[in-house]
Amino acid sequence: MNDVTHNVPPLAGAGLKPEAKPGATGRRPRRPLMNPYLAAFGLGLVLLASFLVMGRGLGATAASGSVVAWLSGLVAPAWTAANPALKGYYADPPWINWTVYLMIGAFVGALVSAWLGRRIRARIERGPHLSVNARLALAFGGGAISAMGAKLAKGCTSGQALTGGAQLNLGSWVFMLAVFAGAYLLAWFVRKEWQ
Repeated sequence: MNDVTHNVPPLAGAGLKPEAKPGATGRRPRRPLMNPYLAAFGLGLVLLASFLVMGRGLGATAASGSVVAWLSGLVAPAWTAANPALKGYYADPPWINWTVYLMIGAFVGALVSAWLGRRIRARIERGPHLSVNARLALAFGGGAISAMGAKLAKGCTSGQALTGGAQLNLGSWVFMLAVFAGAYLLAWFVRKEWQ
């Protein structure tokens, strides 16, 4: 699990050739990644279908909130029912929350995609100058900050960027511009870890 992966696989349609020969392990070559413009178009169709079928856009925060509220309710039901952050999720069990199935579908879809692309492998993606422990600590810390931000914003990046952006919500557009600006600024400080 301490595989060092710092070479990004080439993108299909970007003028780069996919990996052509199996490595020393005798594994079949990976298939090229999907063209990002085609993938974005497909994601737009999924968002449109979500509006047409469910009457609302995509987002994942409600799924985790529903599961956390349910687990918390098993231990302390009165506290969970009175908690302002959890009581809305606690009203209904997670198995009737459609976003839970959205998250399960996203996980299964990613697994099937990785399997079809011959990319399933146990590894921790990291740069050549970053230890496994440091990579895991940074990933956990970043995930925790993102989770707190999603709760404060009452929505995750998929809800803000996809759903809010598609509805031309000014706050969502400002949020996404801030995300990209922050990512580009931070990338300068950690670039040596990935080169």
